[in-house]
Amino acid sequence: MTWYKNAAADINKDFQQRAMLHQAILTKPAGSLGLLEKIAIQFAAMQSTNTPKIDKVHIAVFAADHGVMDENVSAFPQAVTAEMVRNFSRGGAAISVLAKQLGAKQLNTSLDVIDLGTVIELEELSGVISKRIASGTQNFCTQSAMSAEQCEQALKVGSDVVDKAFQSKADAFIGGDMGIGNTTTSAALACALLDEVASKLVGPGTGVDAKGLEHKTKVIEKALAFHSDKSTDAFTILKNLGGFEIVALVGAYIRAAQIGLPCIIDGFITSVAALFANKLCEGANDWFVYSHQSAEPGHSIVLKALNAAPLLNLGMRLGEGSAAANVVGLIQNALALHNNMATFEQAGVSEKS
Repeated sequence: MTWYKNAAADINKDFQQRAMLHQAILTKPAGSLGLLEKIAIQFAAMQSTNTPKIDKVHIAVFAADHGVMDENVSAFPQAVTAEMVRNFSRGGAAISVLAKQLGAKQLNTSLDVIDLGTVIELEELSGVISKRIASGTQNFCTQSAMSAEQCEQALKVGSDVVDKAFQSKADAFIGGDMGIGNTTTSAALACALLDEVASKLVGPGTGVDAKGLEHKTKVIEKALAFHSDKSTDAFTILKNLGGFEIVALVGAYIRAAQIGLPCIIDGFITSVAALFANKLCEGANDWFVYSHQSAEPGHSIVLKALNAAPLLNLGMRLGEGSAAANVVGLIQNALALHNNMATFEQAGVSEKS
């Protein structure tokens, strides 16, 4: 069987049950910490421990360009993808700042930026790993975005990054994205996999106006119609409509689930990748924690399909892994509460009668 179709590792149901019982005897009304309790229980099950932790996080931002930019679907020019990779290298991007901030809080944090194929070929940059497949994908309105071989290659890039994170003993993995035009690509992917209409999933992305939104919708409808007579399996949809950075995210999430590394999922684009990872790899979703509800309108539909409960809603839609990085501290708090709160018996507090 192809590696990315192998099932995910099982979470530890014994430690999950223990964590649930432990939450029930802490000095608080049952369920009063809401999702913080569920996070702690999930991490206990994923890490097979009574005292889950998140001390080391590996962040990887995958970057690539999209052929659908031939259709003028973004408020920003395609050159911005390469320019932002340079910005990551210099430490000026949001995720660069957040990674440093996590490090300043005594959290062991590493940040990789992986170039899978910007249209403008980049010079050697500090902190940027070149895994170029091509100078962007093809325009999926007129042909497949990539070949099957390129799709396999992008999946493997993501897998290799996660293997590196696992070998460095990371407690969690955050995947980020950079690619002008990739909200159009993500919406098209989700439409095809979920059999949804484009108008429900298309959003402003980099900030297109109402006219631009209408145009993006028509472009996605055109692409879906062009590929409508092709196979509907997840791999073929990725090949026909995907972006290299999105496919790499799929590969990263699959590999993480297979080897048992928790993933903190960022926003709309990464959630679409998680949707495909879960479709290709049975049980992958057990290893995902969803950071926030994106301002992209299609995100709610994708989250519902994943049966996901996002931790925050801050109106964010930046990508890069920025929202996921912001919830690391929240997860640490959830685990600290689980590990360190007194039980009713320890505190001499009367339990609910």
